[in-house]
Amino acid sequence: MNSSPLIVVMGVSGSGKSTVGEALAASLGVRFEDADALHPAANVAKMASGIALTDDDRMPWLALVGAELSAAPDGLVIACSALKRVYREAILAAAPSTRFVFLDGSRTLLDSRVQHREGHFMPASLLDSQLATLEPLARDEPGVRVSLDDHPTVESVVRMLVAPLTPLVE
Repeated sequence: MNSSPLIVVMGVSGSGKSTVGEALAASLGVRFEDADALHPAANVAKMASGIALTDDDRMPWLALVGAELSAAPDGLVIACSALKRVYREAILAAAPSTRFVFLDGSRTLLDSRVQHREGHFMPASLLDSQLATLEPLARDEPGVRVSLDDHPTVESVVRMLVAPLTPLVE
């Protein structure tokens, strides 16, 4: 990995994108951003009302995500659901060196997390629509899948991601 990593931490609601993204960015010494902050007000209002976004709603937002990555010469870790391959392709079109970290967890784990989350505009009721929309990261896409059931802590996830990237010091 180059010294200026561009990483999208992706997954459905409750997978821990923001929490893992912040910790990963700190570990790599780069800036963190949550793509939720890039959503237009109309998207936030729809989701807060329990209405799933359409591809037409998401594409302008994904263009902003790609633009943020492409304008980050010192590296960036951004939390973004990136549920479909076409969404990831839109991001890659703007920032081709981007790598994805897919946080994948069991339905039970994800449901437990969204049920106990406070102060988030995304209601737990939209988890099913996100799971139905999800196209897991494919082997030919640039990135890695992390099983949250195998790596239950943020520290474990970050250690798993960063360890292979860190040169051995003798």
